[in-house]
Amino acid sequence: MNFNDTFKFRITTLGCKVNQYESDAIAQRLKDLGYVPAGAEDPADLCIINTCTVTQKASMQSRQAVRQFIRSNPQAQIVVTGCYAQTEPDELRKIDGVHHIIGHGDKHNIPDIVLSQEKGLPSPSLIRRNILHERHFKQIPVTVFGNRTRPFLKIQDGCDTFCTYCIVPYARGRSRSMPFESVLKNIHCLKQAGFHEVVLTGVHLGAYGLDLSPQTSLTALLDHIRESNAMDRVRLSSVEPHELTQDLIKLVAETDIFCPHFHIPLQSGDDRILERMHRPYTSSFFRDLIVKIKDQVPDAAIGADILIGFPGETEKAFENTYSLIEKLPVTYLHVFPFSPRPGTPADKYPQKVPQKIIKARCEKMRRLGNEKKRIFYEKFMGKTVEVLIESKRDKATGLLKGITSNYILVHVVGKDDLFNTLVQVNIEKIEKNHTVFGVRC
Repeated sequence: MNFNDTFKFRITTLGCKVNQYESDAIAQRLKDLGYVPAGAEDPADLCIINTCTVTQKASMQSRQAVRQFIRSNPQAQIVVTGCYAQTEPDELRKIDGVHHIIGHGDKHNIPDIVLSQEKGLPSPSLIRRNILHERHFKQIPVTVFGNRTRPFLKIQDGCDTFCTYCIVPYARGRSRSMPFESVLKNIHCLKQAGFHEVVLTGVHLGAYGLDLSPQTSLTALLDHIRESNAMDRVRLSSVEPHELTQDLIKLVAETDIFCPHFHIPLQSGDDRILERMHRPYTSSFFRDLIVKIKDQVPDAAIGADILIGFPGETEKAFENTYSLIEKLPVTYLHVFPFSPRPGTPADKYPQKVPQKIIKARCEKMRRLGNEKKRIFYEKFMGKTVEVLIESKRDKATGLLKGITSNYILVHVVGKDDLFNTLVQVNIEKIEKNHTVFGVRC
């Protein structure tokens, strides 16, 4: 195909940071081939929907996104990839207008696949291998697409845990890690490109290195990053409670390069529910971990994932979770309603919790999360913090906005020449909706 400046593509991404990283890589490859990103009002010639299926709602939103792209881009080739494409390709085949369904095993080759399959093949074509057989990390060139100031770097994929509620291992396969040297090289490239922070991400980040030969660990990787002085700030995405070791916490506590920000998937504070979930820790282990982190990193932001309404979650079990979070210095919560996923053990568990009760419990837990966030933010009123200014202004206020190392979004007056710079800001005002305002020092 001959490309020109009118051949345009559009990508939409649902779900996690890993998906976003992969979408960025696909977008950069398309640009290298001559495609041009479509403007907001422009119809596209190629549309890619990078789907999620972590919950029933995510699956529904993925189908909705596909149908929306088909309606708004009637002449485009429609490519569906991601976790929903991997686990439910037959559902996508039912949607008239889909041209290609491509699973995770071939996601990185989407631009080349689309080019090679454009000539008269029946639709939809399906390229989907058994992802559980994948044993090697697929290298995707490090790239940043759009206006992102804090690029993601996917260093791990897949998961070996097989929690009873989770479809992710079936969608992404077994745990696979980016080679040690490649991680350091990619971080160095991002710093050379002018970035000040990188977010290390993965499906099961704490399992990094266990599949490599010789075997290594996330802590060992971070130690090498520290020694190489490869980046101004390094942030970790979600890490499982039992994988936040003393050595890792100490490394964050003693090294300015690592952001004092821990996101920890608790899921439940009830030991019986944790056991049914196949989670390898107890509520007391989580409690002790949070206390340990706060003792060593007092200003750390600590986020937690909470899964509400798992089969068998009685009122007492929910209150155990609520009470645990209420008593701990957690900073913010990501609250999800349980969603039965076909193919997982929990899908067939008895003692289903009514949706009305799940909704009420989610609302109560989210209110607690908002209160926790307010308490954490107010600790920094009048204090000076370092803020990495993003490369676009806040739409609501028109002000510059940026993130502190401990994950506070701060709004500040300033000119565009401050984009993607680290500045000192004094926090002066916190509104009821948790909007934080500061003044440059």
